[in-house]
Amino acid sequence: MDIWSWVAWFFWVFVFVAYLMVVFSIISDIFRDQSLNGWLRALWIIFLIFVPFLTALVYLIARGSGMQKRSIEQATAIRKEQDAYIRATAGSASPADEIAKAKTLLDSGALTQAEFDAVKAKALAG
Repeated sequence: MDIWSWVAWFFWVFVFVAYLMVVFSIISDIFRDQSLNGWLRALWIIFLIFVPFLTALVYLIARGSGMQKRSIEQATAIRKEQDAYIRATAGSASPADEIAKAKTLLDSGALTQAEFDAVKAKALAG
């Protein structure tokens, strides 16, 4: 087997993998699009199965700009959800809030005076 056979083989593997990525992105876009009803989704999928290359080409030409908009909207929504989760999980307690919580625990007997002083020092330092 000569070098050009290897080059051709790698080229066709690259083309096949690129094609699979396009098909999977089309399928994910079909199910992401809320404006398509079930019958249109099924029709696109059927065409992708039986006439894959032509259907992918037609889909990218006809709905390519919408794919980008839906992808950006989904990424923005995911980012907002992640930010909200991080804010809720991390909390934004000020040093005064931390000291007040520690004082409540000290008064209830859950913390010793040494532990309270350590929490207070850490809250004031950070």
